[in-house]
Amino acid sequence: MTDTLVTPDVTDDATVAAAWAERFTAALESGGSEAAALFTDDAWWRDLLAFSGDLHSLQGRPALGDLLASARGTLRSPVVVAAPADFVAMLPTADGVITAFLSFETADGRGQGLVRLVESGGQWLAASLFTTLEDLTELPFAAGRNRPDGNPTDGRTWHKRRAAAAELADGQPDVLVVGAGHSGLGLAAYLGAMGLRVLVVDQEERVGDNWRRRYDSLVLHDPVHYDQLPFFPYPETWPVFTPKEKMGDWLELYASAMEIDVWCSTTVAGAVRTGDQWEVTLQRTGSDGETTAQTVTPAHVVLATGVSGTVPQIPDIPGELDGPVLHSSEYRGGGFGGKRVVVVGTGNSGHDVAQDLVDHGDQVTLIQRGPTYVVSSGAVTEIMMGAAYSDTSPPTAISDYLGASSPHLSDATTAGLQAATGAMSEYDADLQRDLAAAGFALSSGEDGTGSMRLFLGRGGGYYIDVGCSRHICDGTIAVRSGVSVAGFDGAEVELSDGSRIPADAVILATGFSGIEHTARAIFGDEIADRCGPVWGLDDEGELRGIWRRTGQPGFWFSGGNLGLARFYNRYLALAIGKQILQNTER
Repeated sequence: MTDTLVTPDVTDDATVAAAWAERFTAALESGGSEAAALFTDDAWWRDLLAFSGDLHSLQGRPALGDLLASARGTLRSPVVVAAPADFVAMLPTADGVITAFLSFETADGRGQGLVRLVESGGQWLAASLFTTLEDLTELPFAAGRNRPDGNPTDGRTWHKRRAAAAELADGQPDVLVVGAGHSGLGLAAYLGAMGLRVLVVDQEERVGDNWRRRYDSLVLHDPVHYDQLPFFPYPETWPVFTPKEKMGDWLELYASAMEIDVWCSTTVAGAVRTGDQWEVTLQRTGSDGETTAQTVTPAHVVLATGVSGTVPQIPDIPGELDGPVLHSSEYRGGGFGGKRVVVVGTGNSGHDVAQDLVDHGDQVTLIQRGPTYVVSSGAVTEIMMGAAYSDTSPPTAISDYLGASSPHLSDATTAGLQAATGAMSEYDADLQRDLAAAGFALSSGEDGTGSMRLFLGRGGGYYIDVGCSRHICDGTIAVRSGVSVAGFDGAEVELSDGSRIPADAVILATGFSGIEHTARAIFGDEIADRCGPVWGLDDEGELRGIWRRTGQPGFWFSGGNLGLARFYNRYLALAIGKQILQNTER
């Protein structure tokens, strides 16, 4: 084992990183108690499948030592400093931190990593380590240099092969994905690139209808550079913020281009797990309106109907309103023709609905129960995401990896989010001043970390401004803050402070019950109870139940925004592939 790591006068970053990688290799091979000495006392190690077999973030030498001991014998090649494709292996040293990309092979396949080294007591030690499984040796992704040939090998034309696959003529699917949104399709693309048979089912008539049928003014709130789908970048002419119809059309194009088999107008009528496979009954409605039942027997089922869920949260409000009371999911846009409309809720949906109503001539009052974090789209694109997701940033895959390399609950991640939130607050100083003057209660997020912790913790509580805030600031949209709806009384809405608001209609932008409740509604109580909770950070700072094993064997969840789904669906696909290989070996 080299002594380069402990030599205080070594300043060449590449030499230091290579020496640490050599010692880390030895530690993984021996599993000895001295292995934890490679890390600082409070170091983090985040591992996605490579050594822990799941998604884990561990902190402190004792926990890291235990993982090193349990991972003994997993390596098939040394850990070395090496760059992902088309990127440098070493990042510039900043604030005394050496950052290096790593490469290795395990018993399962190709691995990748990123280590951040700091000098401590005359040694270069890891303050954080990120390791991931990137490919399975026996099920590699057929992409890039490994792309398929395309020439027919079984005597059938491409068209005939696709038609046969779409109707399961070549065999039952390995994986059934429920939901043909961006997450379900992205996962299917990963699984298909591994050579697995995948069937995606969706209740909509066309792929993308879940976007097309929303209110007219809707656009994606994240910039295009963050919203890429796996293997399929947007054209360079694509707008920064994607309109909802354009997103729907892109998903339909994506499913076709990626050769994803989708059965639309199809729902799950029942599912039973027997041994290593499912028996799932599907109700499929044809173009003639006739519904037929069909049973499929996949080894794995993935629910990808949206992490927020499809079961609306509708508060029990006493009394009756003369006009309509709709959940935001029922609102299709176009307003009510100059009516007085109360919108309950000030997250993204509440703001978007209010903006659409105003744009169609309605008089809108927003009901805000508690403070909301508001940030302008300009601040997000220029400050929060500019360095990582823009026309001048590194490749998306590299930015994804760098972003995921810091555990959610680490001090470094918290400090980074706080700094970015502070900078965006300065950028939005005029906006925040005017919102406060209009009576809108503002939040800076959990411990000043902005929208990310709110999203990971509760899936809401924030708004990325794409136009609604100006209506609040100029008084076009009225705000009642610090109150809730206490009841309906004819043409009025009674608030918790005893005041009343005239209303011809009410939109409840009160969110959904979560994807676990969708699982309960579709698959029943027994399966949902076994799965456990989904979303929200666990004690390690990893998201619960999503992109990882659940309490129900062979049942998985996929979701999140486009950026998170793009990145983590790769590891969900690899986890499913590993289990299929293990069951095949048995």
